[in-house]
Amino acid sequence: LWGKMLNVEKARIDKVIGNDKLTPIVTSLGTGIGDEFDITKLRYDKIILMADADVDGAHIRTLLLTFFFRYMRPLIETGHVYIAQPPLYKISKGKKFAYAYSDEERDQEIENFGGNCDIQRYKGLGEMDPEQLWETTMDPKTRIMLRVNLEDAMEADETFSILMGDQVEPRREFIQKNAKYVQNLDV
Repeated sequence: LWGKMLNVEKARIDKVIGNDKLTPIVTSLGTGIGDEFDITKLRYDKIILMADADVDGAHIRTLLLTFFFRYMRPLIETGHVYIAQPPLYKISKGKKFAYAYSDEERDQEIENFGGNCDIQRYKGLGEMDPEQLWETTMDPKTRIMLRVNLEDAMEADETFSILMGDQVEPRREFIQKNAKYVQNLDV
């Protein structure tokens, strides 16, 4: 996928069906959407959402989860939707290296290596060479994936409805309540 995803929260069904980002997803999955959805026509066992490990990537994942929740919910209910977890850092010292998925893991790996390490911060999947992308995010033997459950999707949908909806007061309350938890904001 490329560019900005459609906010299905505010879109009419004809806009969803005709969207240049969502139509290829629906076509490749083979299931149709909404009332036409038929899970027996699903062409894949796993639908893996792979996006950058930053705020923009989180936004893309939320948009896609909202789409699946609204129009293809059985994919989530039957455990077909996963989120790939790319690393944020590569820590290396000499020929040894490790990947870290949080600032805490980065600090622990630096300590494990005895300090004085080279640290590479991945701002996006495009910064990895093909071997690193395969090893960290695509190889079934080493990748980390989270299965999306209905509660995750419902929470994402509720959050998305608050943040992208027309009601200002719930959005302001959400931001005031959660702003103190932001630790790594890429702006």
